[in-house]
Amino acid sequence: MDIQITKKQFDVLCALAESKTSISQRQLEIITGHSLGTINKIIKTFNEIGYVENGAITQLGLNALDPYRAKRAVFIAAGFGSRLVPVTLNTPKPLVRVNGKRIIDGLIDAVYAAGIDDIYIVRGYLSDQFDQLLYKYPNIKFLENPMYNEANNISSSMIARYFLSNSYVFEADLLISNPKIIKKYHYSSEFLGIKVDRSDDWCFTVKDGFIKEEKVGGQNCYQMVGISYWNESDGKKLCKHIEEAFQSPGGKELYWEQVPLLKFKDEYKVGISECQMDDIVEIDTFRELVQIDKSYEIK
Repeated sequence: MDIQITKKQFDVLCALAESKTSISQRQLEIITGHSLGTINKIIKTFNEIGYVENGAITQLGLNALDPYRAKRAVFIAAGFGSRLVPVTLNTPKPLVRVNGKRIIDGLIDAVYAAGIDDIYIVRGYLSDQFDQLLYKYPNIKFLENPMYNEANNISSSMIARYFLSNSYVFEADLLISNPKIIKKYHYSSEFLGIKVDRSDDWCFTVKDGFIKEEKVGGQNCYQMVGISYWNESDGKKLCKHIEEAFQSPGGKELYWEQVPLLKFKDEYKVGISECQMDDIVEIDTFRELVQIDKSYEIK
């Protein structure tokens, strides 16, 4: 027997899957934020249909979660990284070492920890240097972007457009400190965001848990983090819409996320996954790099 999983049922199944052992309803209440009465009803249903047994998720329950599982990751890594000059004159920004570790390594490690091993890196600037990643990550695959110097990052999504279903999309220059923000299961397509009182950066206004608008600067908004997840149906739509947007007048100047959040916003319902300021940071300038890693100080 199978059922259509609701968001609350999904939350409970995910908590059970992550615990890997039996877990009490009181613990589920704390983890999911749902009431004990709601948890009780869901567990009763799951026991009846075989998704849960003795407080632990069964293989049948794991099978029910599989359509919501992240199956691949795409890294947008083709750009020059001009704001990090002089470091990026000889090294692509994702390969810059911060406190001894390449920026992109933290992201890839987080992806592997979430059980995702189908990884694509879109490269362009100094592309051969990315080959060094193969020593540590022999399973990654490269996609070549010959247009990286003549178009915005929509050109990288254009190259990767066939791989966006059940997929994470990462800006490859983000320094991650909390790998748990990369999750194995997702109920809907979503962007990571940091809730702030005010932002001068790219941000989202959110209503009922879904992104209403992407803009530069705002109050009581979510500061955009360059990480998103796209479910199977949205990934298929993105494949078509990215190509349409790229070939439209001025399309090469778009940021890739403007395709679902601006150009075709009525055809997507994109959620927000909240993370904290300490979880991840984009190093925008050389000065910021020096603040994080003193070895770059010019003496």
